[in-house]
Amino acid sequence: MPKTVRNAKPAPPAGTSAAPADASVRHVLEVVGGVDTHADTHTAVALDQIGGRLGTATFPTTATGYQRLLTWLRGFGPVGRVGVEGTGSYGAGLTRFLLDHDVVVLEVNRPNRQVRRVKGKSDPIDADNAARAVLAGVATALPKTHDGTVEAIRVLFNTRTSAVAARTAAINQLRSVLLTGPDPLRAQLNGLTATKLVRAAAALRPGPQLTEPVQATKTALRTLAQRILALDVEIKQVTALLDPMVADRAPQLVAEFGIGTLTAAQFLITAGDNPHRLHTADAFAALCGASPIPVSTGRTDRHRLNRGGDRQANRALYTIALSRMKHDEQTRTFIAARLTAGKTKKDAIRILKRYLARRVYQLLLQPPKPTSPPAATSTPAVTSPPPRRPGQASGLPTPPPARGHRGSGSRAVEDRRVAIAAATLDAENGPNTLNAAAPRRTHTPAA
Repeated sequence: MPKTVRNAKPAPPAGTSAAPADASVRHVLEVVGGVDTHADTHTAVALDQIGGRLGTATFPTTATGYQRLLTWLRGFGPVGRVGVEGTGSYGAGLTRFLLDHDVVVLEVNRPNRQVRRVKGKSDPIDADNAARAVLAGVATALPKTHDGTVEAIRVLFNTRTSAVAARTAAINQLRSVLLTGPDPLRAQLNGLTATKLVRAAAALRPGPQLTEPVQATKTALRTLAQRILALDVEIKQVTALLDPMVADRAPQLVAEFGIGTLTAAQFLITAGDNPHRLHTADAFAALCGASPIPVSTGRTDRHRLNRGGDRQANRALYTIALSRMKHDEQTRTFIAARLTAGKTKKDAIRILKRYLARRVYQLLLQPPKPTSPPAATSTPAVTSPPPRRPGQASGLPTPPPARGHRGSGSRAVEDRRVAIAAATLDAENGPNTLNAAAPRRTHTPAA
């Protein structure tokens, strides 16, 4: 039932305002909310179904504040949708709270600079823009839920990523100190690989006279080397924690040729705990920055590189593409066919990445297979045969191929599959016919 409210009702919390547009009575069929999130406070705006502002209020970023915000919105009528800025950062807690209370939450990007120059910048203005983006249908993306195994993987993955970055920075600093160090140390350590240099620097024994440049440089090199060794141990420990978590959450991903633990974890993080929020493979490809952008005009018909999206997911696709180009015969045949057709190598790799994005999307939506054995019953269970690889006849096992190559099969069938894959990837639509599955996979090298 529509709810009749006056613009001055409900009373706003202390320190906030609910400025009405007029004093007329409104029949509110749906309340659309917009929230501008910050570390300490969230500013909310409520609109009715035709865009009239019902009120503005500010709430603290606590569980009590979240409850007060939702109660405030419901005081105007039935809450339909709420647009939230920063659902993955400052608005993560509010997003989880609203989803737990069956409120439809949509992710809102900040307005472009042209709009900000015209309308200005403030918390109520940003919240109002968020609500109007939802009302106009501009904001349609569902946020990540951040409440499952993928969120746990994300936390550990980011910890490992920061450790890798710190190790790289320490190695660069170690080489810089050595480059400008005293000649005896440069003669002793110059020309060593990174691993040998770290070990040699960690074994240095500086003297007590730190006022001497040689001894102070030895101390600096030893300290940096010990930091690098400690980060190495940390990276290995976190990687050991990620391996079983990723394999249990998405075994179909890590079983795919060319996908290792780290690339699979990145795809899981990109899709979130609710990958079904991405309705199509095209949406996932755009999220990964693997969808070509049309730049056609007049007689010109072409596409350009997509430089947007999640660049880490794009990097994972590129890593898989390089792995398959090196170890998979069918992928090498496909790349050669694209080069023969006049494509550059970069274009061929981009086409391959577009296919890989579609394939990864399909794997993300597949439910993980149960690993626990079925309960014992009086009637013997009938076990189904294992899934067949392409080219494998029904009921006939195929011997495992050599490492880095696809399963054996008819050459005619394989040629036909390559031809279909080339036509499919050129058209950028149709079913996935390029099956690069293999019984062995290539591990993704550590960053």
